[in-house]
Amino acid sequence: MNPQEKRKVIIVTDGDACAQRTIEKAVTNIGGRCISQSGGNPTPLTGGEIVDLVKTAKHDPVVVMTDDEGNVNTGIGEKALRQIMNHPDIEVLGIIAVASNTKEVEGVHVDFSVDAQGHILDKAVDKDGNPGFNKVLYGDTVDVIQQADQKPLIVGIGDIGKMKGHDDFRRGAPIITRALQEVIARSGAEFH
Repeated sequence: MNPQEKRKVIIVTDGDACAQRTIEKAVTNIGGRCISQSGGNPTPLTGGEIVDLVKTAKHDPVVVMTDDEGNVNTGIGEKALRQIMNHPDIEVLGIIAVASNTKEVEGVHVDFSVDAQGHILDKAVDKDGNPGFNKVLYGDTVDVIQQADQKPLIVGIGDIGKMKGHDDFRRGAPIITRALQEVIARSGAEFH
C-alpha cells in the first residue's frame, strides 16, 4: 500500500463487550479489518493510538470503536473520535452513530438509519432500533461528530448486538452488517 494513501476507516460509536463481539462478526461478514483493541467501555485507547493500529491493519476498510460509557460530557470516546476523524492520514468513510437513552445531549443529524428490521430509513432511530420522528439521533458519543473537518456520512443505528435480539452476533449480526455495507456502498471506495 502506498504510504501516501489515506487509510479508509469506519467509526462505530459503541464498544461494550456485547457490541464489540457483534461488530467483530459484522466486520468479518464484510471482509474488513477490526481494531479490537479500540473496544471497551469506555474506549481504552487515545485517538492517536487507534490511528497507529489502523496503519498496521492488513487492508481496508478498517472498523474502529469509540465509546463514552454514557458520559454526557466530552468523554474519552468522543476525544478519540475527534482525533480519528480529523487525522490527516485517515479517510472516514462513515460514522455509525449508536442511539442510547442518554439525556441532555445535542444529538447528531443522520443521513439515514438502519432500523431493527434492517430497513433503511430517512430518519433517526432509538436505542431499540425503532424509527424516530426526525433526523436527530441521541447518543452518548455522537455530539462531537459535528466537529469533523469534513462532514462524514452519518448512519444511525440502535444498540449494537441487542435491539431485542435482532442484531445478536449468533444471528450473524445482521443490522450492524447492513449498516457497514451501506457505508461502503455509498462511499464509492474501492478496496484492494
